[in-house]
Amino acid sequence: MSRRMIAWIVSLALAVAVLPRPALAAGASAPTVLATLTPLRQGSLPHVVIVYGTVQPSNTGGRALMAAESGVVGTVYVRVGERVRAGAPLIEVLPSPQSGAAYHQALSALKVARALLSSTRKLYGLHLATNQQLVAAEKSERDAEESLAALRAAGAGGPDVLRSPFAAVVTALTAETGSIVSQGSPLATLASPDRLVLAAGVVPGQALSIAVGNPAVIEATGSDQWVSGSVAMRGAASAPNSGLVPVQIALPAGKFMPGEVAKARITTAEVHGFLVPHAALLVNDRGAPYVVQAVNGIAQKVPVRVLDEYADQDIIAGALDPNAPVVLAGDYQLENGMHIRVANPGAVGTAQ
Repeated sequence: MSRRMIAWIVSLALAVAVLPRPALAAGASAPTVLATLTPLRQGSLPHVVIVYGTVQPSNTGGRALMAAESGVVGTVYVRVGERVRAGAPLIEVLPSPQSGAAYHQALSALKVARALLSSTRKLYGLHLATNQQLVAAEKSERDAEESLAALRAAGAGGPDVLRSPFAAVVTALTAETGSIVSQGSPLATLASPDRLVLAAGVVPGQALSIAVGNPAVIEATGSDQWVSGSVAMRGAASAPNSGLVPVQIALPAGKFMPGEVAKARITTAEVHGFLVPHAALLVNDRGAPYVVQAVNGIAQKVPVRVLDEYADQDIIAGALDPNAPVVLAGDYQLENGMHIRVANPGAVGTAQ
């Protein structure tokens, strides 16, 4: 190729490079982003504290049965977990050899006291005994009767059958046939199935928001049914062994069994603000939450504070335009000032 030809090609390339580029045709629109919108509305969500615990008798729904006197366990009529009627026999306690001996001694002492009183009364009638002697004989009889009655009440006079004071579930048995028990030894524990609570523990920061009477819903482990209850007690101090504040939730009758593990959702308050789906909430590079609003079809990022959340809804606060919908899908592509093309104009009631 000749030098003249090369110079001509270079000149042509330079001429093309400096030619003015064609402008956008008049009326052409700027790029837009397709997005799904949802209305911004004010509302409220429940503030919920979730707790886990074990079903057990309430303070008035349980009873521990103890041995009234030292003895030997005879027949055990029930088993742990068994439901019994009021008055049903539970455990037979036989008197110990020492109790039996004391009972027979008391019987003998009463016979002697009665004989002495009868003799003193006769002598008193013959003016051979003084009034003081008669009073002393009467007191000896009363003392002997009271001692015998006390031993009988303690079961020293024969087999003593402990009975259920109310319709209950046997939650514990510490007595076995043939075992020797002392006075005050625990024999069985009962629970009223109609007076049960969920005993749980809550961290102190959450416990401060809980009050007696707060509504709750409870679900037993392995169940898919929630039942209603309410907070019956909230402790004022944390337990030393766990650091948790004790909370008891009253349970409806016939819905739970003692010993069950369950979860409860306690509603402590209603939080008010702007209600948006959780999908509308975004987080910037600094970890701060924001939403994107469509203000007259233009994207606008708005920093927000998340006040609370429940299920798939959030309550937020911020410098929001209450009349502008919130971007629900497609918001991650949007920057301030970008035009929004609405995928669901009918859903927000605003044509863009």
